[in-house]
Amino acid sequence: MVTPSEKGSGRAGAGPAADHAADRIGDTSRLIHDPVAMQGVVTAARAAGRRVGFVPTMGALHRGHVSLVAAALEDCDDVAVSIFVNPTQFGPGEDFARYPRPLAADIAILDNAGARWTFVPEGAAIYPAGCATRVVVDGPARGFEGEIRPGHFVGVATVVCRLLHAVPADVAYFGAKDWQQTRVIERMVRDLGLPVELRICPTVREPDGLALSSRNAYLSSDERGRATALVESLRVATAMWEAGAACAVIEAAMRELLEHRGVVIDYAAVVDAESLEPPVDARPAVALVAGRVGVTRLIDNMPLRPRSGAG
Repeated sequence: MVTPSEKGSGRAGAGPAADHAADRIGDTSRLIHDPVAMQGVVTAARAAGRRVGFVPTMGALHRGHVSLVAAALEDCDDVAVSIFVNPTQFGPGEDFARYPRPLAADIAILDNAGARWTFVPEGAAIYPAGCATRVVVDGPARGFEGEIRPGHFVGVATVVCRLLHAVPADVAYFGAKDWQQTRVIERMVRDLGLPVELRICPTVREPDGLALSSRNAYLSSDERGRATALVESLRVATAMWEAGAACAVIEAAMRELLEHRGVVIDYAAVVDAESLEPPVDARPAVALVAGRVGVTRLIDNMPLRPRSGAG
């Protein structure tokens, strides 16, 4: 891997003065709580000719998050990671209060992963008293998570917009496991003209295929075994899609497998990968699944290659 100093030295605007400024900016990993301070160090780094990557998270970090940091380090000189459990994307009765918050362990993980800055804002810094503005995205926010969790994507879009202003990076990195969320964020960035590039990185999985998620920690041993039904249903969907089966037939097969394994299904669907509407011939599609294993709600997806004659 190219070191940060090697990458930064060849960028436009770099030179002795820029290198000296970059050294002053990033001698050690820094923990920052204030959005204004966070914005300042990132702006200074970019002014010094350094490329900055940003990984927004809610903490409870696992190998999936670390893979995003690694992807950012491959592309960028400096990486900032935010840890903020966003209250506005949780609905009534959801797990906001019990969502894991192992902050000290998370900071250690990020230090080991090579993040330059860890941004941990207080709730009042993200949502100041009297804050009356929310970001509402239509299009890909309709249906699925948007229907099951009313207000969820308003919370997601609002907090990501706020974080992108606090961390004005060149590139922001998101995992593909939350597929609908990535479509919502891409639409928001495009529609609002936010000056950031987005990178969607592949889902990281356990050896048995279960997608890594902070909520996996809620699963009992028996539930952990049953949870693999989600990825198994997606593999069935992939095989049937490539064999030319109609979407309704694929979705029925997914549901049958999930029900047999004791998953309470929220949805099992095959849709256009971009719009999340019914698939169109010769365009990429995606199989989506969500459901509960015990009291734990899990989601997953699997991209499907374009084909002719999508059902």
